[in-house]
Amino acid sequence: MSIASMTGFARETGTTGPAHWAWELKSVNGRGLEVRVRVPTGLDAVGEEARALVQKRLGRGTCHLTLTLSRTESAPRVRINETLLASLAEAVTRVPMPLGITLPSVDGLLSLRGVVEVEEDAGDDEALRRDLAAAALRLVAALVEVRRAEGRALAEIVGGQLAAMADLVEAAEACPARQPEAVKARLAAQVASLMEVASFDPARLHQEAVLLAARADVREEIDRLRAHLSAARDLLATGGAVGRRLDFLAQELGREANTLCAKANDVSLSRIGLDLKAVVEQFREQVQNVE
Repeated sequence: MSIASMTGFARETGTTGPAHWAWELKSVNGRGLEVRVRVPTGLDAVGEEARALVQKRLGRGTCHLTLTLSRTESAPRVRINETLLASLAEAVTRVPMPLGITLPSVDGLLSLRGVVEVEEDAGDDEALRRDLAAAALRLVAALVEVRRAEGRALAEIVGGQLAAMADLVEAAEACPARQPEAVKARLAAQVASLMEVASFDPARLHQEAVLLAARADVREEIDRLRAHLSAARDLLATGGAVGRRLDFLAQELGREANTLCAKANDVSLSRIGLDLKAVVEQFREQVQNVE
Protein backbone atom coordinates (compact mmCIF):
# COMPACT_ATOMS: atom_id res chain seq x y z
CA MET A 1 0.00 0.00 0.00
CA SER A 2 1.34 3.40 -0.96
CA ILE A 3 0.85 6.73 0.78
CA ALA A 4 -1.71 9.25 -0.49
CA SER A 5 -1.72 13.01 -0.65
CA MET A 6 -4.47 15.05 0.97
CA THR A 7 -4.84 17.39 -2.01
CA GLY A 8 -6.77 16.62 -5.16
CA PHE A 9 -9.64 17.61 -7.45
CA ALA A 10 -12.26 15.66 -9.41
CA ARG A 11 -15.28 16.63 -11.52
CA GLU A 12 -18.19 14.69 -13.01
CA THR A 13 -20.80 16.19 -15.35
CA GLY A 14 -23.87 14.86 -17.10
CA THR A 15 -27.41 15.42 -18.33
CA THR A 16 -30.59 13.74 -17.15
CA GLY A 17 -33.66 14.80 -19.10
CA PRO A 18 -33.82 18.60 -18.98
CA ALA A 19 -31.34 18.75 -16.08
CA HIS A 20 -27.67 19.50 -16.58
CA TRP A 21 -25.57 18.76 -13.50
CA ALA A 22 -21.96 18.86 -12.33
CA TRP A 23 -20.32 17.34 -9.26
CA GLU A 24 -17.05 18.84 -8.00
CA LEU A 25 -14.92 17.49 -5.18
CA LYS A 26 -11.68 19.03 -3.99
CA SER A 27 -9.60 18.26 -0.92
CA VAL A 28 -6.82 20.09 0.88
CA ASN A 29 -4.75 19.47 3.99
CA GLY A 30 -6.58 18.97 7.27
CA ARG A 31 -5.87 17.67 10.75
CA GLY A 32 -8.76 15.23 10.44
CA LEU A 33 -11.50 14.53 7.89
CA GLU A 34 -14.04 17.28 7.25
CA VAL A 35 -16.55 17.14 4.38
CA ARG A 36 -18.45 20.31 3.48
CA VAL A 37 -21.42 19.73 1.13
CA ARG A 38 -23.35 22.20 -1.02
CA VAL A 39 -26.25 20.93 -3.13
CA PRO A 40 -29.38 22.58 -4.61
CA THR A 41 -32.56 22.69 -2.54
CA GLY A 42 -34.43 19.42 -2.61
CA LEU A 43 -31.33 17.28 -3.16
CA ASP A 44 -30.11 17.17 0.44
CA ALA A 45 -30.50 13.41 0.61
CA VAL A 46 -28.28 13.02 -2.47
CA GLY A 47 -25.72 15.30 -0.84
CA GLU A 48 -25.68 13.26 2.37
CA GLU A 49 -25.23 10.03 0.44
CA ALA A 50 -22.27 11.57 -1.38
CA ARG A 51 -20.84 12.79 1.94
CA ALA A 52 -20.99 9.24 3.29
CA LEU A 53 -19.08 7.99 0.24
CA VAL A 54 -16.30 10.52 0.86
CA GLN A 55 -16.12 9.64 4.54
CA LYS A 56 -15.88 5.95 3.68
CA ARG A 57 -13.01 6.33 1.19
CA LEU A 58 -10.87 9.09 2.72
CA GLY A 59 -9.05 9.25 6.04
CA ARG A 60 -7.91 12.88 6.31
CA GLY A 61 -8.34 16.21 4.58
CA THR A 62 -10.76 19.10 4.29
CA CYS A 63 -13.11 18.27 1.41
CA HIS A 64 -15.49 20.56 -0.47
CA LEU A 65 -18.27 18.69 -2.30
CA THR A 66 -20.44 20.80 -4.59
CA LEU A 67 -23.35 19.96 -6.89
CA THR A 68 -24.63 22.49 -9.45
CA LEU A 69 -27.85 21.90 -11.38
CA SER A 70 -29.61 23.73 -14.22
CA ARG A 71 -32.69 22.84 -16.20
CA THR A 72 -33.50 23.68 -19.81
CA GLU A 73 -36.89 25.22 -20.54
CA SER A 74 -39.15 22.75 -22.36
CA ALA A 75 -42.74 22.93 -23.54
CA PRO A 76 -45.22 20.95 -21.45
CA ARG A 77 -46.71 17.79 -22.94
CA VAL A 78 -50.47 17.92 -23.63
CA ARG A 79 -52.54 14.72 -23.57
CA ILE A 80 -56.21 14.52 -24.52
CA ASN A 81 -58.31 11.92 -22.80
CA GLU A 82 -59.91 10.70 -26.00
CA THR A 83 -62.15 8.18 -24.29
CA LEU A 84 -63.66 10.83 -22.02
CA LEU A 85 -64.04 13.29 -24.90
CA ALA A 86 -65.88 10.71 -27.06
CA SER A 87 -68.20 9.83 -24.17
CA LEU A 88 -69.04 13.49 -23.57
CA ALA A 89 -69.68 14.11 -27.28
CA GLU A 90 -72.02 11.13 -27.46
CA ALA A 91 -73.80 12.12 -24.28
CA VAL A 92 -74.59 15.67 -25.41
CA THR A 93 -76.12 14.40 -28.66
CA ARG A 94 -78.54 12.25 -26.70
CA VAL A 95 -79.66 14.99 -24.36
CA PRO A 96 -82.54 17.14 -25.72
CA MET A 97 -81.47 20.78 -25.69
CA PRO A 98 -83.89 23.52 -24.57
CA LEU A 99 -84.97 26.07 -27.13
CA GLY A 100 -82.21 28.56 -27.86
CA ILE A 101 -79.39 26.35 -26.45
CA THR A 102 -76.93 24.94 -28.94
CA LEU A 103 -74.85 21.86 -28.59
CA PRO A 104 -71.44 22.45 -26.98
CA SER A 105 -68.57 22.90 -29.38
CA VAL A 106 -65.33 20.95 -29.30
CA ASP A 107 -63.52 23.74 -27.52
CA GLY A 108 -66.24 23.71 -24.89
CA LEU A 109 -65.80 20.01 -24.34
CA LEU A 110 -62.03 20.38 -24.20
CA SER A 111 -62.37 22.93 -21.41
CA LEU A 112 -64.03 20.39 -19.12
CA ARG A 113 -61.92 19.02 -16.27
CA GLY A 114 -60.10 15.83 -17.12
CA VAL A 115 -60.43 16.05 -20.89
CA VAL A 116 -57.10 17.78 -21.42
CA GLU A 117 -54.16 16.87 -19.20
CA VAL A 118 -51.02 19.00 -19.19
CA GLU A 119 -47.94 17.09 -18.10
CA GLU A 120 -45.09 19.26 -16.91
CA ASP A 121 -41.71 17.78 -17.76
CA ALA A 122 -40.50 17.52 -14.21
CA GLY A 123 -37.70 15.43 -15.57
CA ASP A 124 -37.75 12.08 -13.90
CA ASP A 125 -36.59 12.99 -10.43
CA GLU A 126 -35.86 9.37 -9.63
CA ALA A 127 -33.72 9.01 -12.73
CA LEU A 128 -31.90 12.21 -11.78
CA ARG A 129 -31.15 10.89 -8.32
CA ARG A 130 -29.88 7.61 -9.74
CA ASP A 131 -27.58 9.42 -12.15
CA LEU A 132 -26.28 11.74 -9.44
CA ALA A 133 -25.60 8.82 -7.10
CA ALA A 134 -23.71 6.91 -9.79
CA ALA A 135 -21.72 10.03 -10.67
CA ALA A 136 -20.87 10.59 -7.00
CA LEU A 137 -19.34 7.10 -6.88
CA ARG A 138 -17.17 7.88 -9.91
CA LEU A 139 -16.30 11.29 -8.47
CA VAL A 140 -14.97 9.91 -5.18
CA ALA A 141 -13.08 7.14 -6.97
CA ALA A 142 -11.46 9.72 -9.25
CA LEU A 143 -10.39 11.87 -6.30
CA VAL A 144 -8.94 8.84 -4.52
CA GLU A 145 -6.85 8.03 -7.59
CA VAL A 146 -5.65 11.63 -7.91
CA ARG A 147 -4.57 11.64 -4.26
CA ARG A 148 -2.81 8.29 -4.69
CA ALA A 149 -0.97 9.51 -7.80
CA GLU A 150 0.23 12.58 -5.93
CA GLY A 151 1.08 10.33 -3.00
CA ARG A 152 3.40 8.28 -5.22
CA ALA A 153 5.21 11.46 -6.21
CA LEU A 154 5.38 12.49 -2.57
CA ALA A 155 6.86 9.12 -1.62
CA GLU A 156 9.71 9.71 -4.06
CA ILE A 157 10.42 13.15 -2.60
CA VAL A 158 10.15 12.04 1.04
CA GLY A 159 12.24 8.94 0.36
CA GLY A 160 14.98 11.11 -1.10
CA GLN A 161 14.88 13.38 1.94
CA LEU A 162 15.18 10.41 4.30
CA ALA A 163 18.20 9.21 2.32
CA ALA A 164 19.78 12.68 2.52
CA MET A 165 19.22 12.78 6.29
CA ALA A 166 20.74 9.33 6.69
CA ASP A 167 23.84 10.45 4.77
CA LEU A 168 24.18 13.50 7.03
CA VAL A 169 23.82 11.37 10.16
CA GLU A 170 26.60 9.08 8.90
CA ALA A 171 28.68 12.14 8.12
CA ALA A 172 28.20 13.31 11.70
CA GLU A 173 29.18 9.86 12.94
CA ALA A 174 32.40 9.94 10.90
CA CYS A 175 33.18 13.62 11.54
CA PRO A 176 36.85 14.01 12.62
CA ALA A 177 35.70 16.38 15.37
CA ARG A 178 34.12 13.38 17.11
CA GLN A 179 37.34 11.37 17.27
CA PRO A 180 38.62 10.85 20.84
CA GLU A 181 41.86 12.71 20.16
CA ALA A 182 40.00 15.77 18.86
CA VAL A 183 37.57 15.70 21.81
CA LYS A 184 40.47 15.45 24.27
CA ALA A 185 42.28 18.34 22.62
CA ARG A 186 39.20 20.58 22.83
CA LEU A 187 38.56 19.62 26.43
CA ALA A 188 42.20 20.26 27.35
CA ALA A 189 42.05 23.70 25.78
CA GLN A 190 38.82 24.56 27.57
CA VAL A 191 40.10 23.28 30.92
CA ALA A 192 43.30 25.25 30.45
CA SER A 193 41.23 28.34 29.79
CA LEU A 194 39.30 27.75 33.01
CA MET A 195 42.52 27.24 34.96
CA GLU A 196 43.64 30.73 34.02
CA VAL A 197 41.08 32.07 36.50
CA ALA A 198 43.10 32.28 39.73
CA SER A 199 40.13 31.99 42.05
CA PHE A 200 38.61 28.98 40.29
CA ASP A 201 37.52 26.23 42.70
CA PRO A 202 39.12 22.82 41.88
CA ALA A 203 35.83 21.06 42.65
CA ARG A 204 34.04 23.40 40.25
CA LEU A 205 36.75 22.70 37.69
CA HIS A 206 35.99 18.99 37.90
CA GLN A 207 32.25 19.66 37.42
CA GLU A 208 32.88 21.88 34.43
CA ALA A 209 35.16 19.28 32.88
CA VAL A 210 32.46 16.62 33.28
CA LEU A 211 29.87 18.93 31.67
CA LEU A 212 32.21 19.72 28.79
CA ALA A 213 32.80 16.01 28.21
CA ALA A 214 29.06 15.31 28.24
CA ARG A 215 28.36 18.12 25.77
CA ALA A 216 31.05 16.86 23.45
CA ASP A 217 29.34 13.45 23.10
CA VAL A 218 26.59 13.29 20.46
CA ARG A 219 26.38 9.50 20.47
CA GLU A 220 22.80 9.47 21.83
CA GLU A 221 21.58 12.00 19.28
CA ILE A 222 23.06 10.00 16.40
CA ASP A 223 21.48 6.79 17.69
CA ARG A 224 18.07 8.43 18.06
CA LEU A 225 18.31 10.01 14.62
CA ARG A 226 19.02 6.60 13.12
CA ALA A 227 16.07 5.08 14.97
CA HIS A 228 13.67 7.84 13.82
CA LEU A 229 14.85 7.52 10.21
CA SER A 230 14.35 3.76 10.31
CA ALA A 231 10.82 4.22 11.68
CA ALA A 232 10.01 6.76 8.95
CA ARG A 233 11.24 4.41 6.23
CA ASP A 234 9.10 1.61 7.67
CA LEU A 235 6.01 3.85 7.64
CA LEU A 236 6.70 4.87 4.06
CA ALA A 237 6.99 1.22 3.05
CA THR A 238 3.80 0.28 4.93
CA GLY A 239 1.79 3.10 3.35
CA GLY A 240 -1.80 3.98 4.18
CA ALA A 241 -2.81 6.85 6.46
CA VAL A 242 0.60 7.46 8.03
CA GLY A 243 0.77 11.25 7.73
CA ARG A 244 0.31 12.00 11.42
CA ARG A 245 3.01 9.54 12.48
CA LEU A 246 5.40 10.90 9.87
CA ASP A 247 4.70 14.40 11.15
CA PHE A 248 5.51 13.27 14.70
CA LEU A 249 8.79 11.74 13.51
CA ALA A 250 9.61 14.98 11.69
CA GLN A 251 9.26 16.83 14.99
CA GLU A 252 11.50 14.30 16.74
CA LEU A 253 14.10 14.50 13.98
CA GLY A 254 14.08 18.27 14.28
CA ARG A 255 14.54 18.05 18.04
CA GLU A 256 17.56 15.74 17.72
CA ALA A 257 19.08 17.89 14.97
CA ASN A 258 18.76 20.96 17.20
CA THR A 259 20.48 19.13 20.05
CA LEU A 260 23.24 17.97 17.73
CA CYS A 261 23.88 21.58 16.68
CA ALA A 262 23.82 22.77 20.28
CA LYS A 263 26.36 20.15 21.37
CA ALA A 264 28.62 20.48 18.32
CA ASN A 265 31.75 22.21 19.58
CA ASP A 266 33.28 22.23 16.13
CA VAL A 267 32.60 24.11 12.90
CA SER A 268 32.48 21.00 10.72
CA LEU A 269 30.00 19.19 12.99
CA SER A 270 27.89 22.35 13.32
CA ARG A 271 27.72 22.61 9.53
CA ILE A 272 26.50 19.01 9.29
CA GLY A 273 23.88 19.72 11.97
CA LEU A 274 22.63 22.82 10.16
CA ASP A 275 22.38 20.93 6.87
CA LEU A 276 20.46 18.21 8.69
CA LYS A 277 18.05 20.76 10.18
CA ALA A 278 17.38 22.16 6.70
CA VAL A 279 16.50 18.74 5.26
CA VAL A 280 14.36 17.89 8.30
CA GLU A 281 12.37 21.10 7.76
CA GLN A 282 11.83 20.21 4.09
CA PHE A 283 10.73 16.74 5.17
CA ARG A 284 8.31 18.19 7.71
CA GLU A 285 6.73 20.44 5.07
CA GLN A 286 6.20 17.52 2.69
CA VAL A 287 4.67 15.13 5.22
CA GLN A 288 2.11 17.81 6.15
CA ASN A 289 0.42 16.81 2.90
CA VAL A 290 0.41 13.05 3.52
CA GLU A 291 -2.93 11.51 4.46
